[in-house]
Amino acid sequence: MSDAIVISGLTKVYKETRALDGIDLAVPEGSVYGFLGPNGAGKTTTLRILTGLAAPTSGTATVFGRDVVSATNEVRADIGFLPDVPGFYPWMTAEEFLRFSGRLFGINGGVLEQRVAALLDLAGLTGVSTRIGGFSRGMKQRLGVAQALINAPKLLMLDEPTSALDPIGRKEVLDMIGSLAGRTTVFFSTHILSDVERVCDTVAILHKGRVVTQAPIEELKERYGAQKIVLEVTDRADEIAAALAAAEWVASLERTASGAIVLTVSDIAPARTAIPALVVERGVGLKRMDAGEISLEEVFVDLVGGEA
Repeated sequence: MSDAIVISGLTKVYKETRALDGIDLAVPEGSVYGFLGPNGAGKTTTLRILTGLAAPTSGTATVFGRDVVSATNEVRADIGFLPDVPGFYPWMTAEEFLRFSGRLFGINGGVLEQRVAALLDLAGLTGVSTRIGGFSRGMKQRLGVAQALINAPKLLMLDEPTSALDPIGRKEVLDMIGSLAGRTTVFFSTHILSDVERVCDTVAILHKGRVVTQAPIEELKERYGAQKIVLEVTDRADEIAAALAAAEWVASLERTASGAIVLTVSDIAPARTAIPALVVERGVGLKRMDAGEISLEEVFVDLVGGEA
């Protein structure tokens, strides 16, 4: 599989502020790629450079093999972009706005009408005659994604598309993004961990202008923590927890309000045999022992210290 985006040693300096500090990135073609980081990490700066709206201080960035600085118009022809605060003409309907956007790309006739109809359906706006000024925030974001797709781009870039939405609006936009998997490459910038975990297959974590890690989400979970184990015993839970905390394969241990012991383990194999043996040795009953994956949120906290 080839890469839709390749970034090498990219830096951006504003006066004395180093917004990007030599980032390297490769976005596989066809992926839904989560570009994750706290506010101020450099996500929007990266998107602005990739779309030709800003020039890098140093380093290179290519989109489908074309340099974003020297081949700006050729690059833009392959890109659909939704900024963090999109603008609309409030007196237009969604259909009128999409038709207008298509004509800006030189699309006309039957091709434009087919595209407008398909995108209205994708955005759940077919038959909506309300003018955009009367739309909810979620409806506007779905329309914004549709508008970014009007030129049938090979790459769709989204800058914080769900950050100001209520839960229903977020679900609607995420469902729309998820439906694009395998149809176009999606580069999805956000600071909301659950959104990335829900729709993305690959993620890069940006922190203070640097990429601290990038990998498929499942590989990332395995790399930074094999599994979690939830343990409940009949009594002497404090004693069991203290004994487990000393094991070298225990990365962290927490207690829940109900008294359960939650372990993050670096090696699942010894944990499976040692925990039941310890419970038997201490003469207590085992009520529950469940294993589950570490979450992306836990990986994120481990890498950037929990900043959001």
